[in-house]
Amino acid sequence: MSIKHILFVCVENSCRSQIAQAFANIHGEGRGENNKVAAHSSGSRPSGVVNPKAIQSMRALNYDLSQHQSKSLEEIPAIEYEYAITMGCGDECPLVNAKHRDDWAITDPKHMNPDEFNQVRDEIEQRVIALLESID
Repeated sequence: MSIKHILFVCVENSCRSQIAQAFANIHGEGRGENNKVAAHSSGSRPSGVVNPKAIQSMRALNYDLSQHQSKSLEEIPAIEYEYAITMGCGDECPLVNAKHRDDWAITDPKHMNPDEFNQVRDEIEQRVIALLESID
């Protein structure tokens, strides 16, 4: 059995990377013994809290993001990740040990209204699904 670890990184680890980790958990379920994924998220300057708008947005999809914690790069497993995905924070997200790296350039939704926030959430979901399909 091979577990592929995926890391999602943004500056505060309070919105985008948390949502991406959640969707990787949701859509990574039941992928078969050879395609299991373990999703992680972190921030280069973590806020220490998950954004309440992110919690509310994911609650609408029956996912409890309030159980997640905002954490720093120093708090994640020191392993080689299959993918390290940054959320558009550029130089503020340092590179980690990963086979593949990508930057999704997703706008930070923390100051958006709920409809705009949910549009960003849905974009993240589609990108996560595409990423998981590429791992198969």
